[in-house]
Amino acid sequence: MRLTIRQIETIPIRVPLPRVYRGSYYQMTHRSTIVTRIHTDEGVTGEVFTGDEDHINREIERVIHDEIAPRLIGEDAFAIELCWELARPATFNILRDRRIALVACAAVDGAIWDAVGKALGQPLWRLWGGYRNRIGVIWTGGYYTADIPIEAEMAAAREAGIAGMKFKVGGRSPDEDSQRFIAARKAAGPDFVLMADANQGYTPDEAVRFARLVEDHDLYYFEEPCRWHNDRRAMRDVRYRSGARICAGQSEYSAGGCRDLMADSAIDFCNFDSSWSGGPTEWRRVAAMALSFDVRMCHHEEAHIGAHLLASIPHGTFADTMPPDRDPVWNRMIANRPRLADGCLTLSDLPGFGWELDHDFIQAHRVTYTAEG
Repeated sequence: MRLTIRQIETIPIRVPLPRVYRGSYYQMTHRSTIVTRIHTDEGVTGEVFTGDEDHINREIERVIHDEIAPRLIGEDAFAIELCWELARPATFNILRDRRIALVACAAVDGAIWDAVGKALGQPLWRLWGGYRNRIGVIWTGGYYTADIPIEAEMAAAREAGIAGMKFKVGGRSPDEDSQRFIAARKAAGPDFVLMADANQGYTPDEAVRFARLVEDHDLYYFEEPCRWHNDRRAMRDVRYRSGARICAGQSEYSAGGCRDLMADSAIDFCNFDSSWSGGPTEWRRVAAMALSFDVRMCHHEEAHIGAHLLASIPHGTFADTMPPDRDPVWNRMIANRPRLADGCLTLSDLPGFGWELDHDFIQAHRVTYTAEG
């Protein structure tokens, strides 16, 4: 049996958000992604949407078509490790933002996996390990948006059946952010999973102070508490000094980077992002290492991919989603997205990723580039 790659197709998507969403040191005005399709001679088409790179989607597409596709046309999609290796040189250009080629590789890798699942008639959560088909779902929230009161946001999450939330901190003082977090805990109740996500916003001393201020309010984990320039050692110190469980990995570009976080005792949870780092093939390498370090796995956003990866292993945690206004792609482009029950999403037995994309939504929000780019 063979799956011969004949063509790689891409469709860029860009959707405006109804408000500006502000984290510690960044803001979002649009949600963007790239739909990638792998067409094979055998009639199987793999499809996935990947990334949220609003400012570099055109460059990502160019890498897919100019650098990766020529290497993969004619190759067997079942040779996944070989295909991943053939695409990898796109990441070797040291003068280019490495994220561009990594997302390009991830788009292709994910679409190849979808084609393989469809050819075999099996969902990817089963092919990747089959540990379970049900996974808890959280929202990312707590943005510094004045028109959304914390109490209303928590109530909306509970009403939507969400199991928990990654709550944004790091953009204000530890004292003020701790008050916001405690308000969220009181509004959400004790049976709601609540994480804090600083997006590398604090110094180590500030992170320790925040963790101590909220230690009696059931902080599930503290994500990326420290600034980027020395974050591995800084997170280790925060972990030891505060006793908080630390999560990081989304800012790593390779399995090796996640290995170092684990080996240096910097993390309890690894939220490696397959779409920012080369694809599900690389994520699964990290998951294998994490099991031996007693580190639990998360997946930064991209729940349509992350849910399959996390459900397939024994040490997976929650699928990371966002409210409808913050992520219209997850909430509106997947026509058969299942309803939540008891805070969990149940993955289907449909082959591959099993998602049916809304083509009207794609047509309404696809980007058409000018001749100049």
